[in-house]
Amino acid sequence: MNTIKRIDPRRPFTVTAAGLKRITLGETGSADTSAAQWPAHAHGTPAAKPRRTVSAPNHVFLVVAHSERGALDEHARQAVAAAALLADAQTEVALLVLGELKEDAAALGVDKLIELAGFDRRMFSPDSELRALQACVAALAPKHVFLPDNAAGDGDLGRRYAAMAGASVATHVVEIDAHHVGVYAHAKRGFATRALPDVILLAPNAVDTKLPFVGAGERLASDFVRPADQAARSYRDLGLEEIDAAQVALEEADFIVSAGNGVTDIGAFERLAGAFGAAIGASRVAVDNGHFARDKQVGATGKTVEASVYIAFGISGAVQHLQGIKDCRHVIAVNLDGSAPIAKRANLTVVGDAQATIAALIEQVQAARGNTSTSVNTTALAGVAA
Repeated sequence: MNTIKRIDPRRPFTVTAAGLKRITLGETGSADTSAAQWPAHAHGTPAAKPRRTVSAPNHVFLVVAHSERGALDEHARQAVAAAALLADAQTEVALLVLGELKEDAAALGVDKLIELAGFDRRMFSPDSELRALQACVAALAPKHVFLPDNAAGDGDLGRRYAAMAGASVATHVVEIDAHHVGVYAHAKRGFATRALPDVILLAPNAVDTKLPFVGAGERLASDFVRPADQAARSYRDLGLEEIDAAQVALEEADFIVSAGNGVTDIGAFERLAGAFGAAIGASRVAVDNGHFARDKQVGATGKTVEASVYIAFGISGAVQHLQGIKDCRHVIAVNLDGSAPIAKRANLTVVGDAQATIAALIEQVQAARGNTSTSVNTTALAGVAA
């Protein structure tokens, strides 16, 4: 017979400053879950977080982010959390918000808040934002500047400021502590670290936003920013101009299909490139045979590419060609010879005829577009290659 006494899962507990649940010894729970049954900070009521201790501050970590409808998005919150977690007892965390902030800055871990409500995330005003950031840096003299590395303006502003100030910068930071930052390198096949730079652009999800403390949340006047600096210079959005993927320079292309000596129907190959929305490359042999212009040649004697997806049709994989694709993230080889040199470099090898594979892919692309009315998802194709 089991004589071990069952622990009542409803017994009162407190939540410590570190976020740990601490059960009150000797207390028992009850089916009565009314507020009167539970002591302060009981079940479902977290304890108030303590304020982070800052004494005789002589350093500032500055976080810069745009707000959206009076709030920070999750990525911006992560940048604030990174600064708050790295700040020591002599360092204050300041937040420069470009736009209005209705949230509790202290709960985010912020000690000093500078709000520039005159800015709007929907307006593209890089010059005004840069001048405002310069003025804030001049007033606070921060040791490090943190920004979320996004495509919504913060990443662009961080790069502009670093270039203007001649500051050291790290982008797409995925790891950070008090001594170093870490980033992926060589198409995410390597990892590099360095000491904390002046400007830190954080990748998404590099830091947990849950903090065991709160900040002072003091609001500072923004009079150090001139009214002219907040005046949004108008930039008119002309929209996106679509161009043929074949016109994209190979060095800039993210998706490339490349033909070798094993491709005999050049027209079908070009139709596949158009269906995929991919840039066209070629091996030296295919170029020498006159099928492609010299600027399409991939390899040590041609173009070195860094595409996310590179599909090689009928290319055996000479050393020079392999050197040209060494920085590609996903390589897919289609070749009759499964032991060809390119198969050793490829993430995925299709052993088969290049022409038959091209025809099948065109058919699949057309069928997929007919069913979904959308373009081919090249990201999904990259996932298959992985």
